Amino acid sequence: MSSEKTAPTDSDTGEGVFQTPDESQLPHSLDNKPDNGVQLQADGPPDGGTGAWLAVLGAWCCSFTSFGWMNSVGVFQSYYEFGPLKDYDSGTISWIPSLEIFFLFFLGPAVGFLFDKYGPTPLILVGTFLHVFGLMMASLATEYYQFLLAQGVCSAIGLSFLYSPAIATIATWFNKKRGLAMGIMVTGSSLGGVVFPIMINRLIENPSTGYPWAMRIAAFLILALQIIAVFTLRPRTAPSPKKTPAATLTAPFKEFPFVVMLLGMFILMYGIFIPVNYLALQALQEAHVSESMSLYLVLFGRLGSGYWSDIAGRWNVFVIAGAASGIVELALWIPATYQSAAIGFAVTFGFLSGAFVSLLAALPASVSPLPQIGYRIGVVMLVLSLPALTMAPIGGRILQSASSLDDGWLHVKIFGGVMSLAGSAVVFYAKTLYSKKFWAAF
Repeated sequence: MSSEKTAPTDSDTGEGVFQTPDESQLPHSLDNKPDNGVQLQADGPPDGGTGAWLAVLGAWCCSFTSFGWMNSVGVFQSYYEFGPLKDYDSGTISWIPSLEIFFLFFLGPAVGFLFDKYGPTPLILVGTFLHVFGLMMASLATEYYQFLLAQGVCSAIGLSFLYSPAIATIATWFNKKRGLAMGIMVTGSSLGGVVFPIMINRLIENPSTGYPWAMRIAAFLILALQIIAVFTLRPRTAPSPKKTPAATLTAPFKEFPFVVMLLGMFILMYGIFIPVNYLALQALQEAHVSESMSLYLVLFGRLGSGYWSDIAGRWNVFVIAGAASGIVELALWIPATYQSAAIGFAVTFGFLSGAFVSLLAALPASVSPLPQIGYRIGVVMLVLSLPALTMAPIGGRILQSASSLDDGWLHVKIFGGVMSLAGSAVVFYAKTLYSKKFWAAF
């Protein structure tokens, strides 16, 4: 490992980049020539210790209650369509779960900016209140606008205040083991993606509980986990509120490699989440998988990708897993028109696509100044908010425009596979701009 270098600084703030020797090799400019700046601090991320692993525990709880909850949106789409909102078409109803996903990503820069100034605790307190309050109000809702405001807006805004600070806090505690730490964190979303859909579905179907108590029980579970997060998710360094110049806010959009990375992730988002959104429905309609079995699909593989990224390089694992996901979508999902094939594809795709979720924040964190990590991760979330909002309508349009159901699913699968391959190629190009090498542990 090479010795430490001089870190770039922001000319307007005079803040040095707080890095470890590993991070010092990661340039922040296309020409790979560091600017003049201050000497690096020696006490970098410890990659372990009680405080670090407690932070992982708190981040895991936030991942469970935010992304894990978001994985249950399909249950509500089905319930609303055949229950209290049966007079509305599916497109109108889909705005409720779509807004949940949208707000989770769209508010990323604002939440990241606040994190860099004030740390995670105030944000987690606000997010917990909004998330729990929104679900409690949804349990009392009877009209469309009430469901939309409670679950699609209030609870959704709370999700954003939980997930982004959790990711950014982990990045301050870990460097060499950052991929593993984030991989552990996002297993919370995987487990939440199992627990919430099944729990909500069973409680709604139970006459003694029904929808109102299903929402309340979920809200109480979220509140309990978030209490743990409040006391365990602490930043490694104390936040220092200060005025941030406009140049710092616009800097990510002026760095060509960073912009290329954003473009690649934008494209890859469609390829990864099209199967996540539509595999359960495709398995029901085309492969005739039972409804209970369909709830378990695409719930594997997120821990492994984080572990291997610390060995082979985060960017390498991200690119390889994204490209392999596209290949699997084209080679395995297209012929998956019967039950065993659909389940086999789900398991394979889950292991590969897990890298997108577990390393989504690790990539920008690895090439960002430490004082700006929260904001720059938020920029990535903002860019991903557009595909998050539009992927479901685009997939639905592709299905509806086909001459038959089989052709519709074929077109959806091809779209997902091509977007995965294209997005991976663009991220790989960004990786070469940063590392200057075709293959390196980067």
